[in-house]
Amino acid sequence: MEAYFDNSATTKVLDSVRDIVVKTMTEDYGNPAAKHRKGMEAEQYIRDARKIIADTMKVQEKEILFTSGGSESNNMALIGTAWANQRAGKHIISTSIEHPSVYNPLGVMEELGFEVTILPVDHDGHISLKELEEAIRPDTILVSTMYVNNEVGAVEPVEEISKIIKAKNPSTLYHVDAIQAYGKYVIRPKKQGIDLLSVSSHKIHGPKGVGFLYIRNGVKIKPLIYGGGQQAGLRSGTENVPGVAGFGAAAKEMYTNHAEKIQKLIELKDYMTDRLGEIEGTVINSKKGEASAPQIVSVSFEGVRSEVLLHALEDKGVYVSSGSACSSNHPGISGTLKGIGVAQKLLDSTIRMSFGMFNTKEEVDYTIDVLKELVPVLRRYQRG
Repeated sequence: MEAYFDNSATTKVLDSVRDIVVKTMTEDYGNPAAKHRKGMEAEQYIRDARKIIADTMKVQEKEILFTSGGSESNNMALIGTAWANQRAGKHIISTSIEHPSVYNPLGVMEELGFEVTILPVDHDGHISLKELEEAIRPDTILVSTMYVNNEVGAVEPVEEISKIIKAKNPSTLYHVDAIQAYGKYVIRPKKQGIDLLSVSSHKIHGPKGVGFLYIRNGVKIKPLIYGGGQQAGLRSGTENVPGVAGFGAAAKEMYTNHAEKIQKLIELKDYMTDRLGEIEGTVINSKKGEASAPQIVSVSFEGVRSEVLLHALEDKGVYVSSGSACSSNHPGISGTLKGIGVAQKLLDSTIRMSFGMFNTKEEVDYTIDVLKELVPVLRRYQRG
């Protein structure tokens, strides 16, 4: 049996996504900038996807900018808005549990003369709203937080955060990394006070290499890529038509009967969490209920190195993660796990299991059986 529980790294595409990607690569393969029929057919796929995605969030179609994925969306949100608004100030606020595609650009901005304040989080992975309020200054141009943490599933109160930002400094922009949240939550940027929002396709059973950045109408932002002036000059380069079309198909399917889909994820997560409790020396780092995302379980196995367990599970056909796949080439102890106060002895003994539309309870049962077999053996091996 095979059990793929690494859906926060990437997901298997839906059949509808596969079909439209193939069609736009083999039949409707024109350049969307071309003036002939093939070009216009390709352009229509982009328009359709933009409308679908805009409708899922009740925003304007012109507020959706297609990118190459979450990392580019985050980079553009941070660097593009910082450059465009630096006359108003050079102060940026973020948190200690952000994805590398946020904290690495922040490091670059510091080198270029911007000041960055990093807020700590509590044991649940939440920032202090009081500390946020105190950190906002007249020269604060941007606040950037995750919606859902990619490692432990902590959910930030984005609407409350926005209210505090706008009350303290109405001109401060609020960026939300929603890469692990889109598709799992009903997101309403206008209602929630979000100015910029990053999303990636391959987290919701869409293709890799495509994402979007929601940019509220009126937000000043500079492009990162210059050239032929596509997408109203904000991101030059020929659009990835198969990727964008597939993204639209995935978004449409994820938000059709959405509540039922999310309930399935919640049930799988709760079932896995309960069954993990059957294994001695196990610590669950993800909460149940609304404080945590429906698709992520972080679990520590005392006395077992996560990388060793990951490969032992792989040999049994079970696929999990020992951290963020996007930073897997830079091994080290997770800043998120440190941030939420995971015990020192467990920092290198933690794996992430993440669920998608194709997972089943039978896969959970198989995984628990495998863990019950492997964990005691690996503990004895490491002690030896």
